[in-house]
Amino acid sequence: MTGWADWVDRECRLIEEAGQWRTLRALDGGAPETAITNTGSRVVSFASNDYLGLSQHPSVKAAAIDAIQRWGTGAGASRLIVGSRPIHDELEAQLAGWRGTQSALVFPTGYSANTGTLATLAGPGTVVCSDALNHASIIDGCRLAGRRGAEVRVYRHADPEHLRAQLASLDGRRALVVTDTVFSMDGDVAPLDAIAGVCRERDALLVVDDAHAVFDVGADLSGVEVVRVGTLSKTLGSLGGFVAASRRIVELLVNRARPFVFTTALTPADTAAALAALEILRSGEGEARRRTLREHIEVLAPGHPTPILPVVIGDEPDAVAASAALAERGLLVPAIRPPTVPPGTCRLRVALSAAHTGEQVLRLRAALDELDLAVSTP
Repeated sequence: MTGWADWVDRECRLIEEAGQWRTLRALDGGAPETAITNTGSRVVSFASNDYLGLSQHPSVKAAAIDAIQRWGTGAGASRLIVGSRPIHDELEAQLAGWRGTQSALVFPTGYSANTGTLATLAGPGTVVCSDALNHASIIDGCRLAGRRGAEVRVYRHADPEHLRAQLASLDGRRALVVTDTVFSMDGDVAPLDAIAGVCRERDALLVVDDAHAVFDVGADLSGVEVVRVGTLSKTLGSLGGFVAASRRIVELLVNRARPFVFTTALTPADTAAALAALEILRSGEGEARRRTLREHIEVLAPGHPTPILPVVIGDEPDAVAASAALAERGLLVPAIRPPTVPPGTCRLRVALSAAHTGEQVLRLRAALDELDLAVSTP
C-alpha cells in the first residue's frame, strides 16, 4: 500500500510533469502599482478584481478600522449562535435596497453564498439548469444539489433556446435556472432578458450571480422569482458574499444554508468596509469611477461590456511565456490555465480597474501590441 507521503509526492510530480505547477507570489500592497516581495521587482497589476479600486478608498479603510475598534477583529461564532452585530443588519438592509429585494443575507464568501443557496433551494423534485461556463462555486453548488436529489442539466453557454429545450420536460418538478451575469474568464454578459423569458414560460426560479457585474446590464426580470447572489470582494473591495431575495427565501437560508449556519459570521471590519463601499458605489463618486473604468476599457477593447478582457492564446506554455514577457515589462497579467479554462483555450486575463491611470492602461496596450497579442472579444 502506498503511504500518504509517497502519494502526495507523486501527485505533485504529476502536476509538474504536465506543466501545470503553480506557486504563490507575494504583492506588497493592493494598489495597481506594487512590488513583488519575493523578487523585488515592481509591477502594475492587471490581475485584481477590485474593479472600482474601492479596497484602497480612505473611507472604506476608515470604516473597517472603526468597526475593529468597536466590535473587535472577529464575529466570534455563527450568527445563529452568537448573534448579529448591528453592522450585519445594516449592510443587509442596504444590499436589499440596492438589489430591489425584500431582504438580504451576508455570507463569509461569495463561494459559500452560491453553494449554500443552490444546495438549499434545489433538492428532490427539482430540475436545475446551469450555464456551461458558470463559475466553479455554481458548479459545486449544483453538485451539492444533485447529492440532495436534484437533477442537474447543463445548457450551452448563453444559449436560451437550448435552455428552453432543457426545460421542455419537467414531469411536475420545480425548475431552477442559474447563471452568472458576467462570465469571469471571457468577460461576456449573459442574455438575461431571454433567460428571464424562458423562466416566465416554465415558472422557473432564476438565480443570478452578479459577482463580476460592475455596470447595469439593464435586463427586464419582472414577472420572475429572482435570487441575486453577489460578492463583497470585487466591486465592493471587501470580503464576503450575499444573497438578495424575498423575505421567505432569506429566512429559509438562515435556517438551512449550511455555509451560513455552521460558519463564523463575516468579520465586523469586512462588513463595515463593504457597507462604506456600497455607499460610495451608489453615489456620484461611484458613477465617476464607473465612467473612468469605461474609458479604460475603450482603450483596449472598444465596446466590450465588462472590465474582464481575455487574450486567448491556446497552449499552456505559450500563455505562461506571454505572461512572463509582460512581467518583464513591469506588467502583471496572469496566465489562466486548466482546470480554470478548457485545454487549448489558455489565456491572459486582463482585469481593469478605475484605480488604474490612463498612462498604465496605455503601457499595457503598447506591450500587447509589441508582443502581437490582442484582446479576444466574444
